[in-house]
Amino acid sequence: MSAKQLGQLKRRHSIISRRANRLSPSGIRKFFDLLASMEGVISLGVGEPDFTTPWHIRERAIRSIEEGYTHYTSNMGIPELRRELSRHLRERYGVHYDPNEELLITVGVSEALDLVMRAIVNPGNEIIMPDPSFVAYDSCIILAGGEPVRVPTCRENNFELITADIEARITDKTKAILLGFPANPTGAVMSRDRLLEIAELAHRHQMMVVSDEIYDRLVYGVEHTCFASLPGMREQTVFLGGFSKAYAMTGWRIGFAAARKEIIAAMTKIHQYTMMSASTIAQVAAIEALASGEPSVLEMVEDYNRRRKFIVKGLNDIGLTCFEPRGAFYAFPSIAVTGMTSEEFSEQLLIEEKVAVVPGSAFGACGEGYVRCCYATSLADIEEALSRMKRFVNRHKRG
Repeated sequence: MSAKQLGQLKRRHSIISRRANRLSPSGIRKFFDLLASMEGVISLGVGEPDFTTPWHIRERAIRSIEEGYTHYTSNMGIPELRRELSRHLRERYGVHYDPNEELLITVGVSEALDLVMRAIVNPGNEIIMPDPSFVAYDSCIILAGGEPVRVPTCRENNFELITADIEARITDKTKAILLGFPANPTGAVMSRDRLLEIAELAHRHQMMVVSDEIYDRLVYGVEHTCFASLPGMREQTVFLGGFSKAYAMTGWRIGFAAARKEIIAAMTKIHQYTMMSASTIAQVAAIEALASGEPSVLEMVEDYNRRRKFIVKGLNDIGLTCFEPRGAFYAFPSIAVTGMTSEEFSEQLLIEEKVAVVPGSAFGACGEGYVRCCYATSLADIEEALSRMKRFVNRHKRG
């Protein structure tokens, strides 16, 4: 067979699907593959709490293993966990979900996002989403056969979505709006008034809203508004959340979806054939987190807030102008003073000063010109990172 014939055969019978080929490798992981081979790096990169899961949560999980809780659970999750979660959401946000039919325990909120997209998206459906936003959003939409439609956000509006910008992108193919607030990578928090505007828009156009609220507990000086709790929105919302950020339980991989029963039923069917059920031990740990983890959450939030204020002031002082993030644990400073692209800045900072940040372009076109700095690390490390970044900026400042 000639080289030409072989090439034609490969094109006709490509082993990799078109959907998989459309996906880009994570712009976050690229940098952490690089820093893994370097010593002395201060990482402001991976979005993970530096706290260890509180001891009483770990202890309960250990005890569950000793007691023999090592078998499958219900596909939807341990009933006690769903009851505790239902109570928690009702008490915190005033929104009630039937634990038997309207709650699904997932393998992290990432699986919940994947499931809801596969459950509601038909080929060619459009899903409206913010730009910049979490790297998995557009990929989950593409894998479900949909098309992501990005709505630009900007620093001048504190990276909040503007309702008119959403409405301008609604077509007869639009299936849902995907929200992610408090936001990764910007730390933006949507005001209740702006969320009410989006709720009215969704109601008027009869669109679903998928609301990823994994950072709901990590807010500073403001209150988080649960989208499903807004008037009339419970039935039109798929509420996603989890335990990773608030309870420092990233490695446990426990998330949830809350929605009306036919949506949860569809998601559960897919979950049955992919994951079967979330880890039994992690679910037991999540029960303990909901039952008695509140003091630990408040302590961690207080600590994050101190770091937030410190890093934002420090970034502004060295010329990397940064709006005040009100949620999550990210600062999103502009790097315009250097004239570099966000990828150039991130690569050179890592090589020259051994500080790891994530280029804003990893989160969408509107992230270009910014970098994401995660302050879920010690104040001492943040202080040293800022000192190194100051040297770097002074060397590369334009003019």
